[in-house]
Amino acid sequence: MPNVSFKNLNGQGVTMAAIINFPAGFDESRKYPAVVVSHPGGGVKEQAAGLYAKKLAENGLITIAFDRSYQGESTGEPRQLENPYISTEDVSAVIDYLTTLPYVDQDRIGAMGICAGAGYSANAAINDRRIKALGMVSAVNIGQMFRNGWENTVKDADALPYLEAGSAARTADASNNDMATIPLAPLKEEDAPNTELRGAWEYYHTPRCEHPNAPGYTLARNLTQIITYDAYNKAEAFLTQPVLVVAGSKAGSKWMSDGLIARAASTDKMLHIVEGADHMDLYDVPRYVDEAVSKLARFFQAKLK
Repeated sequence: MPNVSFKNLNGQGVTMAAIINFPAGFDESRKYPAVVVSHPGGGVKEQAAGLYAKKLAENGLITIAFDRSYQGESTGEPRQLENPYISTEDVSAVIDYLTTLPYVDQDRIGAMGICAGAGYSANAAINDRRIKALGMVSAVNIGQMFRNGWENTVKDADALPYLEAGSAARTADASNNDMATIPLAPLKEEDAPNTELRGAWEYYHTPRCEHPNAPGYTLARNLTQIITYDAYNKAEAFLTQPVLVVAGSKAGSKWMSDGLIARAASTDKMLHIVEGADHMDLYDVPRYVDEAVSKLARFFQAKLK
């Protein structure tokens, strides 16, 4: 399970940090299918993405979990930038790297992600034909989540104040060394609006899965990119690859999984519901993660033959 770093070729001068997982009995002279695993918004490769990557590698796949540009151990300034267009391009940057490895079959590369990482993976699959299969867990289209709220109760136009706030933050940033930040999940337990999002606070800010590289916030300036972003843009035309979406039956975010399934042009798309699980349960609760991984492993084995 080596840690690797490589240049991101997308023109930002970033060096990516990642962890590669190899299947049992790995033989460098053979060619293997590979899956890129993208972390949730506010997360890092050592958390949910790393867990899924490790478990998928136990099913015969090479997997790579990475830190997005400006986050975790990847380089780039300012820190904690969450520009969704860059985050989408990061998936393709990791694939660029995978294509240079002699033991990765360039024709058998898949992508998956958790939460916002699932949305970024979908957007990457729409854009990048090297992605032959797409897996999603607790999918979040980060633009929709910020525009429409966790449970899709806010109209697009009513999110205009967020664009105003992001625009003002950019002006302030231009003459201020301290950039304003916004939380990606509740930073304190009392900030959680419901039980499900209390789970997000617990995941990121208690021993459950806290990590020093995952402070849980992003920059307010990113609102000008996030609010208008659609991770599923042109899915109706271009998302033709096989798709497996895994969501919890109790997830407030499930509507974003339903939305991708409805929009994708693919004729090979499936939504698997994990009964009893909410959004955060699929990050690390063993019985729910194992159910998700068993579905994802079979999916990638079949589609990356």
